[in-house]
Parts: sequence; C-alpha cells; structure tokens
Amino acid sequence: MKKTIKLTALVVFIIAAAVVLFNSLYTVEYNNYALVKRFGKVTRVDDDPGLHFKTPFIENVQLVYSGTRVYDLPTSDVITKDKKSMIADDYVLWKVVDPIKYYKTLGAVDARAEERIDAAVYNATKNTISSMTQDEVIAARGAQLTDVITKEANSDIADYGIIIMTAEIKALDLPDDNKTAVYERMISERQNIAASYTAKGESDAQIIKNETDKEVTITLAEAEKDAETIIAEGEAEYMRILSEAYNDPDKAEFYNYLRGLDALKASLKNNGNVLMLDKDSELVKIIYGTDEDVSAQSEYQRQQEQTTEQTTEAATEATTQTEGE
Repeated sequence: MKKTIKLTALVVFIIAAAVVLFNSLYTVEYNNYALVKRFGKVTRVDDDPGLHFKTPFIENVQLVYSGTRVYDLPTSDVITKDKKSMIADDYVLWKVVDPIKYYKTLGAVDARAEERIDAAVYNATKNTISSMTQDEVIAARGAQLTDVITKEANSDIADYGIIIMTAEIKALDLPDDNKTAVYERMISERQNIAASYTAKGESDAQIIKNETDKEVTITLAEAEKDAETIIAEGEAEYMRILSEAYNDPDKAEFYNYLRGLDALKASLKNNGNVLMLDKDSELVKIIYGTDEDVSAQSEYQRQQEQTTEQTTEAATEATTQTEGE
C-alpha cells in the first residue's frame, strides 16, 4: 500500500515537474519578436533566436513576425489637379519596428495594421496626385511618386510601431470613358515635340551647311588667287628665259633646233614616213645642217642626176649601133 502511494506521488511529481518545465520554456524563431507578458502587460521582448525561459503560469509569450511583409491594397479612384479621374493600384512593403507599441496600439493584430496602412497610403496617394496635373502624374510615375507617398504615409502610422518601407504604384490607369481621348492627346503632344526637334535640327543643319559652303568658297577663291599668282610668276620666268635665249645666238640656235624637232615629231604622226619640205625650210636646216650644207647637197644631187643621164644616153647609142651592124 505504501509503495503504491509512493509510486503514485512520484508519477504526479514527475508530471507536475514536466508541466512546470514545459510552461517555463519557449522558442524564438528567426525574424520574430517574443512578447513576454505578465497579466496582459508586456514585461520584456526577446528577439534572439533560440530557447528562452519564463515564469510558468504567470508569464505567457506572444510571437510577432519582424520580417518584411507585402500588402496589396485595393484599387482606388483619385482626382488630379486638373480634375481628371485616375485609378491607382498600390502595394506596400512594411514591417514591425516597435513590437511593444505595435501590441499596445493594435494588439499585435496584422489585420488592424493593414487597415491603418490602407488608409494612410490612400490619403497619401490622393493628396499627392491631387497636387499634380494628369500629364505631370503620367510623366512622374515611378520613383518620384513612390518617395512622396511613402514619406507621407509613414507620418500617419508612426504611432503604431510599424513602418512602410516602400509604397509602390503598381498601376496608374485612366477610366475607360476617357482613356482613348487622353492617349490621343498625349500622342499629339509628343508628335508636336518631335516636330519641333526636327525643325530645330534641320535649321541647325542648314546653318552648318551655309557656314561650310562659305568656308569652301573662300578657300577656293584663295586657292585660285594663289594659282593665278603662281602661273603669272611662271609665265614671267618663262618669258625671261625665252628673252635670254633669243638674245644669246647659241641659245637661240639650240632653241630653234628643239622647236624644229618638235615640228618634225608632229609632222610624222599617224604613221607618216614621207615629208615634203622646201629647201629653204628651217626643218631642212635641222635635218641637213646650215644653208651651205644644203646647197652642197643639192649640187651633189644635181651632178648625180647628170651622170645618170649621160650613162643612160651612152648605153642607148651603143645598143643602136649594135642593131645597125
């Protein structure tokens, strides 16, 4: 009987010890805050991953995710400065930075946090876009709008222990009833801008062409002037040399000789091999020498012709006599 009581007591003690130990330990995972609460009041926050201890049955633990979260906001209608309607579709990246404040203000409930974020981002988007015209909104969509909206939204949720890391406009569209008209107006404006750039480019190109033509004309005129000067100097030098040649008998004779050779070359062109010249021609002097040489040559030819005639007559007489005999 006593053994049974002791065994029962031991089992009860072991179970009680296990329960106490189980209620004394808790685990903190990576990217989590552990809010240790005593009678509903947060006494401390543990954010180191691993095994931790608490007072059993008196303290309890609530885990809060400390990593980055994504929240996709519902689409909303906004009005621009020029009273044009647009549809904004945003999403945000947010996280808990003060878990105690997050617990006190929102009870560490994520749905409540997203409600506050939704309202803050919508107001920031509406205020930002309402201060800009539709064209400015379309031109600035991106980092410029993101920075302004994120900054203004964070100022509205600063008391909740959370922060918006970025509030991005996923889509910023036009209502279907005026989308076509807006696109056509944008296309027309872009075409006007393109035409303006094209006209300016053509004007600049014409100016450059005119300047180039002017420089080319000046350069050609200067080159022609220099060429005329050089030609004039060359002709003057040629006349000087020619004058000296005519004034010097030896040079004049040599010059006439060269001119005669040039004339002979010109006369014998086109495969010509017969040249008819007067005995007093300068070309004859070039070929045969001076006047005396030409006369002697002519006398020699005349004598040769007479000798040929005499020989022919003697041969004829001899032939006649032979036939008479």
